[in-house]
Amino acid sequence: MTTVEPIDAITFPAARGGCPFAPPPAYQEALEQRPITRISLWDGSRAWLVTRHEDVRTIMGDRRFSADARNDGFPFLSNGRRELAAEKPSFIRMDDPEHARFRRMLTGDFIIKRVEALRPEIQQIVDDFLDRMTAHPAPADLVTEFALPVPSLVICRLLGVPYEDHDYFQERSRILLHNLSTADQVRQARDELTNYLEELADRKAQEPDERIVSRLVARGDLTRDEVASMSLLLLIAGHETTANMTALSTLVLLRDPAQLARLREDPTLIKGAVEELLRYLSIVHSGTVRVAVETAEIGGTTIEAGEGVVCMLSTANRDASVFASPDELDVGREARRHVAFGFGVHQCLGQPLARLELQIALDTMIRRLPDLRLAVPFEQIRFRKDAAIYGVEELPVAW
Repeated sequence: MTTVEPIDAITFPAARGGCPFAPPPAYQEALEQRPITRISLWDGSRAWLVTRHEDVRTIMGDRRFSADARNDGFPFLSNGRRELAAEKPSFIRMDDPEHARFRRMLTGDFIIKRVEALRPEIQQIVDDFLDRMTAHPAPADLVTEFALPVPSLVICRLLGVPYEDHDYFQERSRILLHNLSTADQVRQARDELTNYLEELADRKAQEPDERIVSRLVARGDLTRDEVASMSLLLLIAGHETTANMTALSTLVLLRDPAQLARLREDPTLIKGAVEELLRYLSIVHSGTVRVAVETAEIGGTTIEAGEGVVCMLSTANRDASVFASPDELDVGREARRHVAFGFGVHQCLGQPLARLELQIALDTMIRRLPDLRLAVPFEQIRFRKDAAIYGVEELPVAW
């Protein structure tokens, strides 16, 4: 067993290096030299940074490590994140059996068979937004005209949320996911979205449909606050993650013409390419947090009960013991062992939908826009370094 003294702590989050697609060098160094090491968080508290693929999977599948934000020692990654998770935690910030009870209510909506049935509808949405973007002269911002509206419209339709309100919830979602948002800003944005969704639930009670919010209301065993909390989680996760993955994936492919050419020449690679992009980019770049509820030895290091843990998905996905030449993008790689969606009982519920949306969006864009290119120098691209979900602010493109 080993112990790393707090004096050795890495300041978290660490600064990024020269490659904006790679984890910060400090985390990569930890992966190579001290896979489990101390970090110092924004409020001066300490936690463990876990960087190795095997250890990340072990912790995320081990009930000795809790996802419940109400436990003492839970490592909040910002003041706003503490406000969001501690007072009214969503079911992803709960442990079983609470977590399992809420998750089961939604599992059927995201099984592969049901999601695959959405393929024609998602294809039409993708085609429609590409038509709109290319109907006017280039350049265009791929984020606002394609990457963001596609998953936003899809999740709105699934939930039964009016798409015309997308600006309202997207603006507030950004506040909730920004690491520099204050507790007051987070509280206001959360309360406004909760009130919006509670009012929507009330309308669905009077005018039911077949969408998710309406069916949650019709169950009769959930409070309006619980319906709103579950809907809020799906609404935010359903558009922010896929939107950022679509834009960032496009950018990295434009920066690697050889890999882009492989996809154009062989469209059958797209499913595997999406897995590789998920591995390579790992957009949940601040990691996934847990707290030990029992003392546990992980990778030769003793983690005491009450100590926080940050599982760094990005370094786990670049672990050379699992992925050969991990810092290289290879659209032909077998990358299914990545942990971009997490691992264990809390892994992303909506991953089948995210995969399908990414496959359709990227494949269609590559086929329809053979001359797609950046409309500004790469050095002018602004990355979302202070957000929980990594991405780009804008992506000006021409075709």
